[in-house]
Amino acid sequence: MRVVEERLKGNEGEIKLTPETLDDLWHLKYIVEPGDIVFALTKRISESADKLRSDKEKVTVRLGIQVEKVEFHRFANRLRITGRIVAGVEDSGYHTINITTGKELSIIKTWKDEQLRRLKHAIEASKQPEVVIVTIEEGDAIIGVVRQWGVEEVASIRQSYGKESSARVEFFSQVLSTLEKLDFKYLIVAGPGFAKEDFLKFLKEKNPEMAKKAITVDTSSIGTRGFIEVLKRGALARIASDVRLAEEAEYMDLLLEHIAKGEKVAYGLEEVKQAFNYGAIDVLLIADEFLREQREKWDIDSFLRDVELSKGKIVIMSTEFEPGKRLMALGGIAALLRFDIG
Repeated sequence: MRVVEERLKGNEGEIKLTPETLDDLWHLKYIVEPGDIVFALTKRISESADKLRSDKEKVTVRLGIQVEKVEFHRFANRLRITGRIVAGVEDSGYHTINITTGKELSIIKTWKDEQLRRLKHAIEASKQPEVVIVTIEEGDAIIGVVRQWGVEEVASIRQSYGKESSARVEFFSQVLSTLEKLDFKYLIVAGPGFAKEDFLKFLKEKNPEMAKKAITVDTSSIGTRGFIEVLKRGALARIASDVRLAEEAEYMDLLLEHIAKGEKVAYGLEEVKQAFNYGAIDVLLIADEFLREQREKWDIDSFLRDVELSKGKIVIMSTEFEPGKRLMALGGIAALLRFDIG
């Protein structure tokens, strides 16, 4: 996410920004809400066009709407914002603005602290390389960083070791050491043989946090040709959702395990509030749709802030995925606890 301009007085005012990734559009779904004013360039039928003609001329205008509905179309890579027109043309009808990556918009509203934190997180994420690709085969690895313009090769590691297992471990260690010097969000391990799967196993043992960010992709080559194959196979579009889904599934499995044992768990809003009063919340799981619904009923954002101040981790789970849907079935909110509350 890139902020173009910010004009805030306290938490009131306008932020002009440009979403740069699909993740940014997902964040905006939970930032833009009914009642906000959104400005963006959009297509409208020309007022001078013949209303009886089927090929009505469309012109580009900067339109302001008061938001009534926000929809995230993950597979169409766009955010649809619908509302009543308040500026830009003379009529006062309704219009839908389609926001895609690279399209600037302005949001005027009373900003909640959680929304400003979410925006800051999206901005910080955009400053680091989104994806690193390591193409690997026996004794040979080439690492690249995905940039806006393509993949930049940043390292090459080569070591011949034949059948010596100790030398193979040393080779994997060199690759890992190089990756640990890079700051990235996701990792793609690609290559033509079994080396990529073996390296991922090695990664899970030596650096499990990095392994959580990784997926494997089959390619017939390494290096530049391997990078191109990764891009053609659509791995970049897949990895963010895969990694997020894996993390959410892990938390959901842990939650269900605690429920089955009847220990260190609370689910449903009343139980979670009670756990908070005891200072027992370690990880709070909340479904994004539940969060949206509750904002219309009470100041849930203050509650989330209080959980964070008490050193609790908050995980907002997407109902686009199965773990988030399962959480909704349990009441939309649950907590893994530091201790039982009886």
